[in-house]
Amino acid sequence: MRVAIVSATPALGTDDDEPLLVPALHAAGADAQIVVWDDPAVVWSAFDVVVLRSTWDYTMRRDEFLAWVSATDAVTRLRNRPDVVRWNSDKVYLRDLAALGVPVVPTTFFMPGERPTLPEHTPFVVKPTVSAGSRNTARYAADERAVALGHARWLLDRGRTIMVQPYVASVDDRGETAMVFLGGRYSHAASKAALLEPGARASEDKLFATEKLAPVQASDAERQVAEAVLDAIPFPREELLYARVDLVLGDDGDPAVLELELVEPSLMLPQAPARAAADLAQAILRTADVTSPVTERA
Repeated sequence: MRVAIVSATPALGTDDDEPLLVPALHAAGADAQIVVWDDPAVVWSAFDVVVLRSTWDYTMRRDEFLAWVSATDAVTRLRNRPDVVRWNSDKVYLRDLAALGVPVVPTTFFMPGERPTLPEHTPFVVKPTVSAGSRNTARYAADERAVALGHARWLLDRGRTIMVQPYVASVDDRGETAMVFLGGRYSHAASKAALLEPGARASEDKLFATEKLAPVQASDAERQVAEAVLDAIPFPREELLYARVDLVLGDDGDPAVLELELVEPSLMLPQAPARAAADLAQAILRTADVTSPVTERA
C-alpha cells in the first residue's frame, strides 16, 4: 500500500507530526512518502491514499489548491474529502456552525466592497477568512480602531473576505484547548498558548506562527462541545480522517469554538499519548480499505 503524505515546498521538514506518523505507517506495512501538492512530477494515481498534512501555503492560492484537490481525488482517495476541504478552507463555516446551535466565538464577516465596523469598547481580532498560521491576523485594543480599520481595508481591497472577533480574555491566561479526533473518535488534547500581541500582525510571507504547545486533560464541558461540533457538521464524522476543534473559555466560563480544522491541522502528535501516531496510521489504512489489525489502545 502506498500513502502520500502531502506537504508544501516551504513546509518541508517543519511538520512536527511527520517524524511520528511516517514511522507508524511504515510499521503498519505502508510505503509512506512525503510529496509536495503542486509538484507536477508526482503521479497521484500511483498512491492508494493521499493524506493532506502540511499544505500550509494553500491559503495564498486557494482556487488552485481546490482544483488540485478535486483532480487528485478523481484518481485516488484523498483525505479529508474534497467537499470537506472546500467547506472548511474558508472560515465562513463558523457561520454555519453557529446556525446549527454550536457555541461559537461571536464572529462578524465582511466581504470586499462592504464597509467594516469594529467593536468600540473591547479588544478584538481582525483576520482574513482564508488563512492559516495566523498570517495577516492581528489583535487590537479598543483604542486601536483606526489602525485596525486600515488593516481591515487593506485586506478587503485585495479581495479578501475578513472576520472580526472579540479577543477572548481567557486566552492570555490559559490559552486555547485543541481537541484532536482521529477517524471520528476523540484522541487527545493539547493547550496552545496565546499567539497574538496587541497590534502585532503576522506577515503574509511567514508560513506559520510558532506555537507553544503542551499536553492537557480536556474538561467534560470541552469534550461535550467538541463532540457536538463533529455531530453538527454536514459530513459523516466517521469519514473524517482527522479533525481538530480549537476551544476557548468565554467570559461566562463556558467553552466556545474558535476554529474547526479539517484541512491540514497540526495534530499535536508530540504532545499526544504514544498510541496516537499508530491510531492515525490505522485510520489511514482503513481509509484505503486495507485490512490491517487494529492497534490496541493503551
